Amino acid sequence: METLTNIDLKQVKESYNNRTACVHKRVVICAGTGCIANGALKVFEAFEHAIKDAGMELFVDLELNRHDDHKTVQLTGSGCQGFCAQGPLVNILPEETMYTKVKVEDVQEIVERSLMQDEVIEHLLYVNPVDGSRSKGQTEIPFYKRQNRVILGECGHVDPQSIREYIAHDGYQAAEKAFTSMNPAEICNTILESGLRGRGGGGFSTGKKWQLTLNEASEKKYVICNGDEGDPGAFMDRSLMEGNPHRVLEGMMIAARAIGADEAYVYVRLEYPLAVSRMRLAIEDAMNAGVLGEDIFGSGHAMHIHIMEGAGAFVCGEETALMASIEGKRGMPMPKPPFPAQKGLFGKPTVINNVETLAAVPLIIRNGASWFSSYGTEGSKGTKTFALTGHVANTGLIEVPFGTTLREIVYNIGGGVTDDDGKVSGQVFKAVQIGGPSGGCLTEEDLDLPLDYDNLIARGAMVGSGGLVVMNQQSCMVQIARFFMNFTQSESCGKCVPCREGTKQMLAMLDDIIEGRATAETFELLEEVGNVVKKASLCGLGKTAPSPVLSTIVKFKDEYFEHIHDKRCATNNCKALSVISIDAEKCIGCTACARKCPVNAISGEKKQLHYIDAEVCTKCGVCHQVCKFDAIIGFN
Repeated sequence: METLTNIDLKQVKESYNNRTACVHKRVVICAGTGCIANGALKVFEAFEHAIKDAGMELFVDLELNRHDDHKTVQLTGSGCQGFCAQGPLVNILPEETMYTKVKVEDVQEIVERSLMQDEVIEHLLYVNPVDGSRSKGQTEIPFYKRQNRVILGECGHVDPQSIREYIAHDGYQAAEKAFTSMNPAEICNTILESGLRGRGGGGFSTGKKWQLTLNEASEKKYVICNGDEGDPGAFMDRSLMEGNPHRVLEGMMIAARAIGADEAYVYVRLEYPLAVSRMRLAIEDAMNAGVLGEDIFGSGHAMHIHIMEGAGAFVCGEETALMASIEGKRGMPMPKPPFPAQKGLFGKPTVINNVETLAAVPLIIRNGASWFSSYGTEGSKGTKTFALTGHVANTGLIEVPFGTTLREIVYNIGGGVTDDDGKVSGQVFKAVQIGGPSGGCLTEEDLDLPLDYDNLIARGAMVGSGGLVVMNQQSCMVQIARFFMNFTQSESCGKCVPCREGTKQMLAMLDDIIEGRATAETFELLEEVGNVVKKASLCGLGKTAPSPVLSTIVKFKDEYFEHIHDKRCATNNCKALSVISIDAEKCIGCTACARKCPVNAISGEKKQLHYIDAEVCTKCGVCHQVCKFDAIIGFN
């Protein structure tokens, strides 16, 4: 915990810079959730020991006694640096050398060669999966080089557990400006002019939302930061809270000043323990520094922020359900109007923005509306973070301006489409699911589509929170639709019949399709029920629940028909529709498959071609597992 009383931002910045001026090298280790899971904390500990053993002075806090004749190393952790597939990541500054997939046993070599002798260790550098070339650091690696990391700019560089370093990077200057030299209307107008739209899914104008709340007459108002990021494969908000929690708090402070609130809540799902702990620490440090509390920046205004941990219900990402959860009620949506701006938390006017939206606010206030609007497209200003996952070489957290094409993301930033083993081997792109369970899929014909709010809606998809799952030709789109429908059905709060019963029926029909029981009427009914759920559900989550199914029906109708009419899954992902056989060119008659088959469905003489009786075969997969010659056909 850091104590800074009666804070003067300029003085803290100057003091921090003076303290760190003696640093000879800085080692920044990614301490986001992904890298921690891969052993980053053990790597951190190994660096502590190795640096001390090498006789170098270790700088891990601000209690350093400066010795100009010593080689001083500053060792810090960071939030998620985005390149999750390559972690743990270690950056050596000021050379900006990035080492990937660092293990404890690599640390001694890094200290001896990179810290003491300024050498670059080639075998620890990033390897391009396409051509095998190596890149020294973020300025050379295509994954970083082709991004515009604006909101994520300080994630991976600033120590998320140091309020001093955040202030040294001009942190809280925008909040000080908002509280001491801007009135609420000016703040709302600046955000409106910037073109900032909600990054949580709906894309509503942030400035307009704030103006509506400001215009409500009430002695008490609230700000809520929606960190209940529940989409499968999405981790943008989590990474921002872990990597730059003070930026999120600063955005909340400015939002509160804009609408006349003095109290706010951060709603974070329980499954994000690291984000919760870092946000709690940031609030505690900000309170001790006088950034939060009473009479902040001498403005006469108070500001208090609380953490509320959600229980993991997907529906609590919907704003009315979220507010009910904070109030201690069951998280279930309420009809609108009234909107939260009119009657929100505890019946008072409330602004709810997601983490990424709020993280953009300090930059807009600091740099101006025109700076922010210089990024993006006419109707979608700024940048957007995406969680890039699936069949793509470079998975991780990315940020690009609105208007960037899918081709740029998949092939240049993502490094290309991979096979199921993660290798870039000529695999053909099939689709991406964008927007999570509320979104839709884009296909090869959409590769050059500029991604923004309006273009995606026109194609039956949506930006959503920013999940982006890449799929190769071996992906079964009916299975993909079923995956998301299974998620939304299990997460339905059950309050309204269309969502509660409709999603259940849609899931049952998808099961019929992939298990070979479906008819032409099944397909027609699936589409009909999907449209009913879309139109009649109470909340936004229910209305978008059928989107992945309806999107795949439009774009992959032939694949549905193949499952229904031909009783065949071309990708062999649907077990009930798979045809298991033995490749005559690869089988050597070793008899391993016949000996292990639990139902004796395989026959053949030793050293002769074997055969599978399709009517007896249960498709258990044992033959596929024991065959050393990859001769079993039909298992994906």
